[in-house]
Amino acid sequence: MKEYQSLSHTRWDCKYHVVFIPKRRKKQIFGALRRQLGEIFHELASHKESKIVEGHLMGDHVHMCLSIPPKYAVSNVVGYIKGKSAIQIARKYGA
Repeated sequence: MKEYQSLSHTRWDCKYHVVFIPKRRKKQIFGALRRQLGEIFHELASHKESKIVEGHLMGDHVHMCLSIPPKYAVSNVVGYIKGKSAIQIARKYGA
């Protein structure tokens, strides 16, 4: 049987497939950055009570299957992950 998560008055299983790319689709995701990105994404998703069910980092784009509670808008969670990860990457690896 499927495992549903629950809030006070709801049971839910909301999963979303999200794909995003770096500016101008440059192949920038490799090496140390690639290893760091997975950790950053998981940490930021947990801040919004979300979970990355599955994810793949390609050279020029990112695929993620996110489990997001219904109390959060998908656009807010994805915007938060993209924005905060961009700031952390820029601080560590330079813009």
